[in-house]
Amino acid sequence: MLHLISEADFQKQERFYRANLLNSLSGFKSVSLISTVNASGQTNLGVFSSIIHLGSDPALIGYINRPRAAAPHTLANIEATGWYTINHIHPGMLQQAHNCSAKWPEHISEYEACGLTPTYQEGIPAPFVAESRISYALELAEVVPIKWNDTFLVIGAVKCMRIHNAAEVLGEDGFLHLHKAESMASLGLDGYFETTLCSRLPYARPTPLHTDDQHKG
Repeated sequence: MLHLISEADFQKQERFYRANLLNSLSGFKSVSLISTVNASGQTNLGVFSSIIHLGSDPALIGYINRPRAAAPHTLANIEATGWYTINHIHPGMLQQAHNCSAKWPEHISEYEACGLTPTYQEGIPAPFVAESRISYALELAEVVPIKWNDTFLVIGAVKCMRIHNAAEVLGEDGFLHLHKAESMASLGLDGYFETTLCSRLPYARPTPLHTDDQHKG
C-alpha cells in the first residue's frame, strides 16, 4: 500500500525523526573516517558518509562538511594544513569508529579517546588510521560554500592510497573489491551495513533489451 509523505508532513515531524527519514532517503552510502591534524599537531577523526567521486583525471574526491558551528574541527584542520586522509571502516573497528561521531572537545584526539591508531606516510602531514584496510590521502583543491544550508563541498586531489591485502582486494582491471576488505556502508544517521557483490555488468551500449532478458537471473 502506497504511503505518501508530503513536505508539510515531514517538516512538522520531531527533529530526529525528520533527520533519520531524510538521511535514509538518499540510500546506502560509503562511510569513512576523515583524519586531520591542526597546525599544532593535534589529531582529529570524524565519521563522514557524504563522500563522492568527482573525477578520475585529475583524481578528485569530495565530501560535504556540515556548517562550521556544527562540525568545525575537520574543515578548519584541512584549511590549516591542506591535507587529510579518508579511511574505510570495517566491522572489526566499527565501535571505535562510531564513537568518533561524538562531539569531542577540540583538545581531545579521537584517536586516543576511541582506541584507534594514527600512522604516517612520508610527505603527508595528516595521519592514516592504522586499523583501516583501505585509506587514501588528499591534498585540498577547493572548498565550495553551499549557500542554501551553510554547508561546504570540500574537494581534494588524491595523492596516495594504502590498500591492505591488495593481491585479493585490487583487481587486475583496477576494480577495488571493497566487499573483500569488508568496507562498510551506512544508512541514515546510525545504520551500518556489510556488503556483497551482486554482479559486474559489461559496459552498457544503446541496445534494446527483450522483456525476457530483463528478468533473467
